[in-house]
Amino acid sequence: MYDYQHHWKDGVPLHLPLGKIVCIGRNYAEHARELNNPIPDEPLLFIKPATAAVHITRPLVIPRNQGEVHYETELAVLIGRPLTNASEREAKEAILGYGLALDLTLRDVQSQLKEKGHPWERAKGFDGACPLSPFVAAEKLTGDHFTFTMEVDQHLRQSGDTRDMLVPIAPLIAHISSQFSLMPGDVVLTGTPKGVGPLAVGQTLSLELEDVLFVETKVV
Repeated sequence: MYDYQHHWKDGVPLHLPLGKIVCIGRNYAEHARELNNPIPDEPLLFIKPATAAVHITRPLVIPRNQGEVHYETELAVLIGRPLTNASEREAKEAILGYGLALDLTLRDVQSQLKEKGHPWERAKGFDGACPLSPFVAAEKLTGDHFTFTMEVDQHLRQSGDTRDMLVPIAPLIAHISSQFSLMPGDVVLTGTPKGVGPLAVGQTLSLELEDVLFVETKVV
């Protein structure tokens, strides 16, 4: 049953609706290369429906009989103000919080869709395709770049640094708002670093953002 609700790190619910989850493909050059994809000239946008969102701390249920399900760990940005054709300053001021997310992907399905030149939603938008962490208030992360990691069974698999983004956070959000409006409660996933791979039942995933957020989940 769909019961996702945004929360702060301390468990306090955020009384904002989840409208859409805007995702960015190939925003880290090394990730594009590891999948033999060209590096885009502008942000590659796609959307996951709100029904894809689940709480990352709950057991992670992955689809069966659809090929490999890959994890892609991403910095998640929670939007707190309406944005349309925003400047970079306005985009930055509209960030309410930061969290972590898994952009789960049916990789075999995505490959088939790419070959046909079709959209990716079948591979990216299934129920449970976007496990989201609680959020940390934006003022808690004040540096000029953030780092995040993801371990599988205590082995480091992904390590991201926002300095490596092809399009940084504020310009990225401003660009999105020039294509379609962002609303309070919307979430932007900012791209994944290299190291993506398949999930398997029984694995434990541990995600950390700087020293302000740590979450763990188990694949069932």
